[in-house]
Amino acid sequence: MKTQIIKINDFSNLSKNSDIKKAGDILRNGGIVAFPTETVYGLGGNALLDDAAHKIYSAKGRPSDNPLIVHIAKPNEAENYAVTNDCYYKLAKAFMPGPLTIILPKKSTIPMSVTGGLDTVAIRCPSHPVAHALLEVAGIPIAAPSANISGKPSPTTASDVVEDMNGKIDCIIDGGDCEIGLESTIIKLDGEKATLLRPGAVTPDALSFICESVEISPAVTQMLKENEKVISPGMKYKHYAPDTPLILLNGTKDNILDFMHKKSAETNCVLLLFSEFIPQFKNSKYIDIGSINSLPEQAAKLFHALRLADKIKAEIIYVPIPKQEGLGLALYNRLLRAAAHTIINV
Repeated sequence: MKTQIIKINDFSNLSKNSDIKKAGDILRNGGIVAFPTETVYGLGGNALLDDAAHKIYSAKGRPSDNPLIVHIAKPNEAENYAVTNDCYYKLAKAFMPGPLTIILPKKSTIPMSVTGGLDTVAIRCPSHPVAHALLEVAGIPIAAPSANISGKPSPTTASDVVEDMNGKIDCIIDGGDCEIGLESTIIKLDGEKATLLRPGAVTPDALSFICESVEISPAVTQMLKENEKVISPGMKYKHYAPDTPLILLNGTKDNILDFMHKKSAETNCVLLLFSEFIPQFKNSKYIDIGSINSLPEQAAKLFHALRLADKIKAEIIYVPIPKQEGLGLALYNRLLRAAAHTIINV
């Protein structure tokens, strides 16, 4: 398959952009289009077609029991595909369009192939101008996981998508780098109560202003139990992972720095370093993951850093564990999955 790559340079009047219209036609006709969102790049297909879901699973090499997220242009369009409630609309008013996915009971309009066989559906309304224009022009809901090979780091640049999907899908829309860099927050609603299944830029504290209660699923920081059903993307034991083994370092700043100095001198390793640490490691293999004081910068850089680390061809990657508060919980969740829960206390 020849993949068409579309570069968007002008973000004005996107709904009339001929390339966006072409991509919309591809989606309506059952083709697969990768497109940017504010979180990561998505791998989109017509959420109303069984065949489109199968094409997505095939391109990613993704298990078909792993549900897809249904993207919509406006929050009220959820009525066509899910059973909504008052809390959904309160959350939509506060956080949509934006990086929040809400799991609701599904309607028959969405095929079971899209929901991984579940009777629930994950709904999201993205805020990226390209994603929004594509949804409006296509006039359909778009089922879209991240546009990467299953289990690998999610793509935050068009070049990441090309690396994984060129020749496998119909079209890639290059809309620049993603702003947030981590996938959307996913919650499941039970009336006014929310269960956090995947942390993201919409934090538990922010959700608690709207919901009666917010419970954090044990799966956010722990392994799934044997035979436990996957009800949200990103819950698998190992996910977002580079090919090179990744180890998380837990300890004081000084102990982590001492450990990294020792390992970089003794082994062929790559260090994922906060910007402030870099002057101490000029002779080591390292990648800058942003300021220690900026969780948004760390989030935006993480997945691309993991991809870059693979290209260095080292034996192992070391990275400090982030703070588990606010956006740090999302960073911790992604790194924990990427490292298959491998942590060294130093």
